[in-house]
Amino acid sequence: MQIAIQGFEGCFHQIAAQHYFGQDAGMLSCATFGELIRKVKSGEAGGGVMAIENSIAGSILPNYNLLQKSGLCVTGEIFLKIRQHLMVLPGQTLDDIREVHSHPMALLQCMTFLEKHAQWRLVETEDTALSARHLRQRRATHTAAIASKLAADLFDLEIVAPNIHTEKKNYTRFLVLRKTEDAVKEDHPDKSSVYFHTANTHGSLARVLSRIADEGVNLSKLQSFPIPGSEWKYYFHADMEFQSLDQFEKVVRAIRPMTESMQILGIYKKGVTV
Repeated sequence: MQIAIQGFEGCFHQIAAQHYFGQDAGMLSCATFGELIRKVKSGEAGGGVMAIENSIAGSILPNYNLLQKSGLCVTGEIFLKIRQHLMVLPGQTLDDIREVHSHPMALLQCMTFLEKHAQWRLVETEDTALSARHLRQRRATHTAAIASKLAADLFDLEIVAPNIHTEKKNYTRFLVLRKTEDAVKEDHPDKSSVYFHTANTHGSLARVLSRIADEGVNLSKLQSFPIPGSEWKYYFHADMEFQSLDQFEKVVRAIRPMTESMQILGIYKKGVTV
């Protein structure tokens, strides 16, 4: 199976996809999340893995909009611990480094370590894994990259400083996406992603949330984003965790009349942390 991921070979999307689909799954690298969605919708990819939020940086808001409009089904999730490593060409050492290349977010995540080496020039790039690949392709001495261990393994680089990220509890949540007709029904699902839209009236959202709580369903995520073309009206993305499918279906029946529109994006099993 070919799996669409955003990023280049060796990126964190690939690590998440391999954990979920297995090491033998083929990867289709996409420059953008929109391209990822298109490859899954067209059938060029049998599934996709898309980052949706990070425990430090928060929600990736454009991806919620993409997800709602995609027509794809959420069939799973995975939580990946983000580990950043400093890598160089074989034979190079910390003393040889003059420049460090990586994505701006990765540089920020490692700033406490980098500030100890103020003589290094920091160079922002479009992708962590691409920085590692360019380091190998250009045989760039006196240069280091910050990327994943997978990138170091793929491009035969040596990690001279492992786990240099400042915040050790840094996780990214990825959603697994497939076309609805390709989705495999889970035997014992316990989570669902739902979009809904309530009237812009006093207490309308509170009534929906109260009913969800009354039914004993855990609301693990509630994200709002504006409805394009409207005046301060919002959709809500809700992730609900439940004990049984019957419990979830009861909640849906209860809150659907309270909403102006509602869309179930997928019913799946809660993800594991790797």
